[in-house]
Amino acid sequence: MNRLFYMLFFMAGLLSMTSCNDYETYADMKEKEQDAISNFISREGIQVIDETTFKNQGETTDTTLRQYVRLSRTGVYMQIVRKGCGQPLEDKKSANLLCRFMERNLKTDSILIRNDQKGSIYNATTGITIDPSQYVDKIYVTRNGTTITGIFVEGMMQMYHNSTSVPGGWLVPLNYVNVGRPEKEDDEVAKVRLIVPHSQGTADASSSVYPCYYEITYERVK
Repeated sequence: MNRLFYMLFFMAGLLSMTSCNDYETYADMKEKEQDAISNFISREGIQVIDETTFKNQGETTDTTLRQYVRLSRTGVYMQIVRKGCGQPLEDKKSANLLCRFMERNLKTDSILIRNDQKGSIYNATTGITIDPSQYVDKIYVTRNGTTITGIFVEGMMQMYHNSTSVPGGWLVPLNYVNVGRPEKEDDEVAKVRLIVPHSQGTADASSSVYPCYYEITYERVK
């Protein structure tokens, strides 16, 4: 009887240890997130600069050196590919912006969604195939000082993530780029590349603790 009791006690201990080992804490997930970011930076040969260097360069990043500035308040890494035509978003003003983008999960190194290229996506639920390039994301943004808020009005991000909340990481660049609309042949809209930690990402990224890489353009609606 005693022998059976000790055997059961021992087996219960093993199961408990296995359960503990399988449990992933928030700290564990954050560490994996940071590893994913670090691996991406290393693999892509990215040169991270601080905000002082960024300001001394006129709030620009040298794309030939693959520079990204790490913004300490948000933890977002940003490369400004081009500032874009037009003017910055005015203080105490709101605007509708059109965005084309690509979203990549850096933990799985897989593209989640994009509308910056022609292609086709089949929805097994509806049985409908769509071309995501036909769904330009529209966001409504408001600026109060350096605080910018926004909601998705329509587009792929709202459909895919089932949320109207614009990730904080998407709004960060609006403090540094112009939001215009091309009027001349050589005019180009603003474009950025971002590494966004879960805390500044979508609700999906926040709940599952994964970082994303984005390429985004911003164009003002007339």
